[in-house]
Amino acid sequence: MSETTDLRGPATLEAWTCPAPLRDRPRVVMGHGGGGALSAELVQHVFAPAFGGEVLAQMGDAAALSLGGVRLAFSTDSFVVRPLFFPGGSIGDLAVNGTVNDLAMSGARAAYLSCGFILEEGVEVEVVARVAEALGAAARTAGVEVATGDTKVVEAGHGDGIFINTAGIGLIPAGVDLRPQRVVPGDVVIVSGAIGVHGVAIMSVREGLEFGVEIESDCAALGGLVDAMLAVTPDLHVLRDPTRGGLAAALNEIAAASGAGVVVRERDVPVPPAVANACAILGLDPLYVANEGKLVAFVPREHADAVLGAMRAHPLGADARIIGEAVEAHPGMVVARTGLGGTRVVDLPIGEQLPRIC
Repeated sequence: MSETTDLRGPATLEAWTCPAPLRDRPRVVMGHGGGGALSAELVQHVFAPAFGGEVLAQMGDAAALSLGGVRLAFSTDSFVVRPLFFPGGSIGDLAVNGTVNDLAMSGARAAYLSCGFILEEGVEVEVVARVAEALGAAARTAGVEVATGDTKVVEAGHGDGIFINTAGIGLIPAGVDLRPQRVVPGDVVIVSGAIGVHGVAIMSVREGLEFGVEIESDCAALGGLVDAMLAVTPDLHVLRDPTRGGLAAALNEIAAASGAGVVVRERDVPVPPAVANACAILGLDPLYVANEGKLVAFVPREHADAVLGAMRAHPLGADARIIGEAVEAHPGMVVARTGLGGTRVVDLPIGEQLPRIC
C-alpha cells in the first residue's frame, strides 16, 4: 500500500491506493469471480441468504442429491476464458471438462450436460462452429452426452465473443461419500500431477509472453482417474479440482470446512520448470495458479499407497505425488513447509492472480 498525500500533513485513508480490492467495496470487482475470499464473501452474504436450502449449504463442486431413491450429482459452471483458443484447448473443451470434473469430485460419472451459448453480435460463425466442434469432441471423449441447450445473442460491445454455461448430472455410486467434513487428522494429501500449467498457458498466449518452451493447458476430463481411485477403495474422504485460486484455494476450502489443519511440503509439490520460471519472472505463486486437469485428494493413511499406485497407473495421474497431510494443529489453516525448513501460511487468495482463465 502506498500513501499519496503530502508526508508533512496528516494521512487519510481515502488518499491511499492498494493493489488488492478493498473487501467492503459496494460494487463488483474482478476479484469477486476469482474463487478466493471475495468470491466466498459474495456467495455467503448475497447468494446463500437469497437462495437458502440444505442442498446449497453443501457448497461443494457439485451438489449431492437424492431423487427417487437414486443419488445424483448436479453441477453448473460458466466459462468466460480469454482467448477462446489456447495451447492445449479452447473454451469448448473447458465447458465440458470443467463441469464433468465438478461431478467427478463428488464421485459421480457424468451422464448428461446442458449447454448455453451467449454470443456477441459480430462474432464470426466460423469461430462459433470451431468452439462447438471442440465442445462436442470433448463431450465424446468424456463419455457424456449434450442433451439440451440454449443460445442468446447480446449487442456488440456487451460480451467477449463467446461465453458458455454448462450444467451436468451424474450418478453417485453406492458407498461413495466425498465431502470435506470427512477429513480427519492423519489423512494424506495427494495431488494428481504438475500444478499451475493451465493458468500459465493462458497467460502466455494472452500477453504474448515466451518462456523458452510452449506451455500447454492441462485441460482434461478426470472421471476415469477418479474411477481408478474409487476402485481401490470407496473410502476416499474428499476430492477437489483446484481451478480458480489454484491448489491454495482448494486446500483452504477443505481446511475451513473440515476444521482440520493442513501441512504441505513445498518441495514435494510438482511444479514444472517452465511454470516455476514463469511465476518467478512475473512474481506469481504457483500454488495460486489455476489448473483444469488436476485434482487433490484427502485419503485415509491406510489406503494412501494403494490409491497413489492406482493414480500413477492412469495417464492423467502418472505424476501423482503425496504432498502433505491433515493435522490437529492450527485447525482450519493451511501451512507450507519450505525447502529451508521454515513454514509459511498459505492463505485463501483475495481474488485471482490471473483473471478470465476459465
